Amino acid sequence: MGEMILIITRETDYALRIIRALLSGKLVTTGELSERESIPKQFAYKILKKLERAGLVQITRGVDGGCRLTADLKKVSLYDLIEIVESKKFISACLNPEYKCSLHKDYNYKCTIHKHLLQIQDVVDVELSKYSLYQILSKDE
Repeated sequence: MGEMILIITRETDYALRIIRALLSGKLVTTGELSERESIPKQFAYKILKKLERAGLVQITRGVDGGCRLTADLKKVSLYDLIEIVESKKFISACLNPEYKCSLHKDYNYKCTIHKHLLQIQDVVDVELSKYSLYQILSKDE
């Protein structure tokens, strides 16, 4: 049938699993995390670095090191996590401001497809922003 567009990529899925593994608040090593959540170690480390830069986790290096969740997950949306891990994702390449559309460039063409895809992108962004990581990862919901 063709290739599907993924809003939740493998990297975002791994980030959700990493955060889930850290919900206890305890220090967890990258190795433990990788094994528990079936994430290749090199991906786990790369994602943890992004989560640390964004202030979601704290990484302690050394023999007794590991990582720990530091963010209030009620204040971090799924949209935020996607931006942290993937940077901004668009449902179509033409929505990226850096995209060079030959029709627009060569003919100053006003594209109705772009207009409608932009409206859909806005709806997707709003929906992703509605759900906190707490809601997504909570066992109570």
